[in-house]
Amino acid sequence: MSTATNYIFDVSLEDFEQRVIEASHQQPILVDLWADWCPPCVVVAPILAAVVTARAGEVALAKLEVDEGKNMKIAGRYQVRGFPTILLIYKGEEKGRFSGAKPRAFIEQFIDASLA
Repeated sequence: MSTATNYIFDVSLEDFEQRVIEASHQQPILVDLWADWCPPCVVVAPILAAVVTARAGEVALAKLEVDEGKNMKIAGRYQVRGFPTILLIYKGEEKGRFSGAKPRAFIEQFIDASLA
């Protein structure tokens, strides 16, 4: 595992409230709702990891695989219609979202605009 694991971690329905909602009061958290059968999910994952790693703690990345157990309930809570969907949670609230694989520049601008 890389040193980025402090900022990049897997979450599930069981720990989502603590590791994302509560933790978002300390730092913004991108939530990557993904599935392994989804090609755009595979494309965007390393781009998200690179952005979060480069920002070195400014923002974290929580990866939620929607096909595992009850995790789809979180996708339902946020009315996610397609994958991947990336949410930005800060201070317990959704500040923005986008769907699909996007280039690094788009993701950087999305984070900056959502936190402005």
